[in-house]
Amino acid sequence: MSTPLGPYVATKIDPNELSIQLFQNGQLRQNSNTKQLIFKPAELVRFISTNMTLLPGDVILTGTPSGIGPIQSGDRLEVRIQGLAPLVNSVK
Repeated sequence: MSTPLGPYVATKIDPNELSIQLFQNGQLRQNSNTKQLIFKPAELVRFISTNMTLLPGDVILTGTPSGIGPIQSGDRLEVRIQGLAPLVNSVK
């Protein structure tokens, strides 16, 4: 297992209404928007920061929309988040 994260962290972006898409080998598998999150980003930060100190560079994971299935060696996964450069990874 792994959790690929960026080549950078975006700090000047409003996380409340961003389209998110995931393509597996060029085929759209997930298509959602952050406005559909059960807990809004500010709520998550508020809750987590009551239990621990958040520091610059900390990452909060929110889960994933439905649609992704099994992946296998050789697959190419591309994540597109509105306003950011795509994140592309090959499965090995």
